[in-house]
Amino acid sequence: MGMFRLHWRAFVCAVLTAAACVASAQTYPTKPVRIIVPWTAGGTADTLARIMAHSLSESLGQQVLADNRPGASGQIGTELVAKAAPDGYTLVLATTAPNSTAPSLYSKLTYDPSKDFAPISLIAFTFYVLSVNPVVPAKTIPELVKLAKARPGELNFASPGNGTPNHLSGEMFKTMAGIKMQHIPFKGSAQAIAAVIGGQIPINFENIAVVLPHIKAGKVRALGVTSATRNRYLPDVPTIAESGYPGFEAVGWFGLMAPAATPRNVLEKLNADAVRSLTSSEVSARILSLGAEVKPSTMAEFEAFNRAQIVKWAKVIKDSGARID
Repeated sequence: MGMFRLHWRAFVCAVLTAAACVASAQTYPTKPVRIIVPWTAGGTADTLARIMAHSLSESLGQQVLADNRPGASGQIGTELVAKAAPDGYTLVLATTAPNSTAPSLYSKLTYDPSKDFAPISLIAFTFYVLSVNPVVPAKTIPELVKLAKARPGELNFASPGNGTPNHLSGEMFKTMAGIKMQHIPFKGSAQAIAAVIGGQIPINFENIAVVLPHIKAGKVRALGVTSATRNRYLPDVPTIAESGYPGFEAVGWFGLMAPAATPRNVLEKLNADAVRSLTSSEVSARILSLGAEVKPSTMAEFEAFNRAQIVKWAKVIKDSGARID
């Protein structure tokens, strides 16, 4: 009889828990939701977060706010969400640097990108352009490699910061091409591209949305894109992969994540609403206007992608010897 009571109590607890989960799914959200953006206002991550916040506010029936918490290459805002209550009211605009590259670049992280977050959906991919100041005597990737080999260590490349996909795109290029270039980090994309336009730095790896106007204006020359296929905005610019380095691909990704213990039904609701937003013509058009590719996903697809990116960048970082601390 005692054992029966124990089993019965366990059964009742399971039923009550399930009922509570169903109730939470039906009522969530009952207050405003925050999307923590671990980057400064005005950049691609911030813009994407605000696009999603506006759309989700309509579908969830509650205000969704984008809250900028920049610092430490995205780690400050990312850590905040890792330690937040897992109730679906604090999300993070997850990105490549704090989630994919940080585990290999930093010896001490205060969060685990693989374990401390629950994926909701990917949002978008961006790609980078290897561009040079017009005075550089190289009009193709092979010509640039030949120049770098003739002047080992003399050519510098700019990026918007240590550990960014831009920086590591350059490191991967150096390794695959067998050349020596010095990385010069800046505080942001505006400063990095300005240094290339001004002639202080000859080479840059920059987000296509940032560099495209300068390419069209003739202020920099595009030699290659980091995507696996040619970019719709620069159809005449070859990929680095097709320029003699097969397999070269560097993507900057953006997605929505929540603290790891967030209830599954809340995550599923957020995923459904996020995917619905991303597949709407209005939202997808706004994202495309940023030079990004819209990438809605299932939660499982996002989790697999995130793990694969951590492994990919770990190899790039190891092969290049890049390290922040």
